[in-house]
Amino acid sequence: MDQRSAELFLHLSNSLHFARTSEAMHVSPSTLSRSIARLEEELGVVLFTRDKRSVELTHAGRQVQRFVQQWLADWRQLQADLTGRGADLSGELRVYCSVTASYSHIPQLIDRFRLICPRAEIKLMTGDVAMAVSMVRDGQVDVALAARPDSLPMSVNFVSMTKVPLSIIAPKSHCLARELLDQTPIDWNRVPFILPEHGPARRRLEDWFAGMAIDPLIVGTVAGHEALVSMVALGSGVGIAPDVVLSNSPVSDRVVEVAAEVPIEPFDLGICALSKHLHEPLVQRFWQLASHLN
Repeated sequence: MDQRSAELFLHLSNSLHFARTSEAMHVSPSTLSRSIARLEEELGVVLFTRDKRSVELTHAGRQVQRFVQQWLADWRQLQADLTGRGADLSGELRVYCSVTASYSHIPQLIDRFRLICPRAEIKLMTGDVAMAVSMVRDGQVDVALAARPDSLPMSVNFVSMTKVPLSIIAPKSHCLARELLDQTPIDWNRVPFILPEHGPARRRLEDWFAGMAIDPLIVGTVAGHEALVSMVALGSGVGIAPDVVLSNSPVSDRVVEVAAEVPIEPFDLGICALSKHLHEPLVQRFWQLASHLN
């Protein structure tokens, strides 16, 4: 396995779409297929299951994905160390994350980044985490901390850092939602719900509705998890939020987690960047640091 084959495999393992990876990595579909076939032959395992509608990583594929992420990060770090570029790098790196992530996850990355690139200027922007991937895709930022969406744009690469659980949350104060939740059994179809405006959290809540056979009474939508927690605390309804947002919220004492009878898929939290920018020194260094945190 050479570096190019590893990069092709890693992009495909994230996109799970041969056409998207071919276009993003500037290779023909047949070249990509041959590269994956050679890798499978070298390792003696099947890395992807494929049918006419979908591509999925096998168990062996997920093992190879973790190895390749680390191997590429180590290789790029070695290249950078041997050329001694870090301390001399300058310029601006635009970073995007949620308000909560700006003090829960990003500080450790920025602290390490400043140690190896002290002359670089970091421009940190915060907002709704659901917008992170589109901010990168549209070129408004260089890197972003994001919850991995169900489908990545073909031009974007993603490296996982950690899993983030989510919870159904309800107000503690006396209100309609509280009254309905205190009944036995709960008539979920009458409970008012506040939904994320868009993004992975909304999809997870909709999946939870389906699993619970709930036809939800939607009373509002909110952009940003922090704002949603505040709306729930005010008694507006029941919602969903990442546990890290809840634990860092100034109104966490005014909401309570609701037992989820149907499991909720956690966020796959990581860093995303445009594939064509991963060779740029500042982006590459930040990407390497994120890779070492997974």
